Amino acid sequence: MELSSVILTTGSSIGFFRLVNTGVSKLPIPESARRNAWKWRNISTSFVHSFITAVWGVLCFFLHPQMAEDLIETFSWFSHALVSFSIGYFIYDFLDMVFNQKLSQSWELLFHHIVVITCFGLSVLSCRYVGFAVVALLVEINSVFLHLRQILRMASMASVTAYRVNSMINLGTYVVFRINTLAWMTRWLVLNRDKVPLLAYTLGSVGMAIMTAMNIVLFCRLLRSDFLKSSTRETKKEKEM
Repeated sequence: MELSSVILTTGSSIGFFRLVNTGVSKLPIPESARRNAWKWRNISTSFVHSFITAVWGVLCFFLHPQMAEDLIETFSWFSHALVSFSIGYFIYDFLDMVFNQKLSQSWELLFHHIVVITCFGLSVLSCRYVGFAVVALLVEINSVFLHLRQILRMASMASVTAYRVNSMINLGTYVVFRINTLAWMTRWLVLNRDKVPLLAYTLGSVGMAIMTAMNIVLFCRLLRSDFLKSSTRETKKEKEM
């Protein structure tokens, strides 16, 4: 793939998500979310990216199954475009947070985005490990429910049945598409160490270690917030009765 096509796809993606963010700002915002309208727009835009990427990522392997057998060299223009598209989103989201949120509140996500942009950027420019990058993007299947959870909480709907159902789906997909996927990717990297150059192996190993640590911490927070706290409240109510 030519550099011009990568720049065009990435640039178009940045522009697309800017338009999505602007479009969300024109829609009605729940009263409870108005005190932090920027976060509402940011999460809604992230939700759109997750939904598009989740469907696109599955289609990449469905339409080009050979890629699953060779994650290093084999790829299609469709999968290459997906990775470039996601780079555009992460660049957009990085800038959105830099200009609208305090560093103390966003440094974890900013660091995450730098790692992802670097790894994905090397992939699309070298036209290698595109399949590996698409596997990494399968975590966005979980992100659909993760962002929906935040949207429901901001809309003060944390006590409705829809939130409870989404919480269970979110936790289940988190294990399958985040923790399991990261574990599989780490295993693949170790087993294919001889086929991966030292620089790429080092970058991949460091990136995977960081992502795994961040995702385990987030999983514990979700578990404590959506299940352990609610269980504690129910126990207290039973004691009071």
